[in-house]
Amino acid sequence: MTTFATSREIPASPEQVFAAFTDPVRLARWWGPAGFTNTFTLCEFKPGGRWVYTMHAPNGGKHPNESVFAEIVPASRVVVQHISSPRYRLTIGLVASATGTTVSWEQVFEDSAFAERVRHIVVPANEQNLDRLTAEVLRPPGA
Repeated sequence: MTTFATSREIPASPEQVFAAFTDPVRLARWWGPAGFTNTFTLCEFKPGGRWVYTMHAPNGGKHPNESVFAEIVPASRVVVQHISSPRYRLTIGLVASATGTTVSWEQVFEDSAFAERVRHIVVPANEQNLDRLTAEVLRPPGA
């Protein structure tokens, strides 16, 4: 098993959900599991753009990350290729629905043995990430 997939319905337009990706300040607020914070060194939100950041765990741990925005289709799709270890490809789809936007989240790890070892972490972490995205999208302006 190398693929972890989930989805979430967010009561906002695809454009509103997509906006939470385009602004590095907003992206830093919601990216990662519950309790994590981020420091971005570089965030070039464009196809082929680099994204270098450190995730700060609640226990004080620091996790350096480097990714490339492999594909960006405004208000429709963001594909992130995580090029530091562990290597994975994350595809986030945004589709308008009757109540807002269905966000699909598919994370494919290159190493199946590693993916199986971290399944117990990745599955809840991806749900927490979508919780945080939802909260960011629904956050009142200026809050």
